[in-house]
Amino acid sequence: MAVGLGILIGVERILVHKEAGMKTHALVSLGAAVFIIVSEMISIKYAGVAGFDPSRVASQIIVGIGFLGAGSIILQGNRLLGLTTAGGLWVTAGIGMAAGFGFYSLAVITTILVLLVFVVVNKFEEPIRRISGDSN
Repeated sequence: MAVGLGILIGVERILVHKEAGMKTHALVSLGAAVFIIVSEMISIKYAGVAGFDPSRVASQIIVGIGFLGAGSIILQGNRLLGLTTAGGLWVTAGIGMAAGFGFYSLAVITTILVLLVFVVVNKFEEPIRRISGDSN
């Protein structure tokens, strides 16, 4: 589930000629799902251990993907490029986490919303940027 949804987001990114495409988004989503599944498995195995907190795995996914996203942001002159790619990778990790926890409906709905933002909102944003003089 995580890989398929990541690929869907990556397809849109390829269609608009962005660097992070199908493989990147699929791997981010898959990795997040695997870490969540491992987190659940070790929480069962070490249920009685005092001070053990498997929820830390989920929080560290967010931090790690933030680092990956930061690497995709480029300052070119006075403009930042790659912010949408970074945001897309971040939310794709969330989709993988939802799939890893077995929240498939949440993962699918979030994927649809991401694609809605990437495709539909972009259509509204282009004319607004032209009016404001920011040709992107």
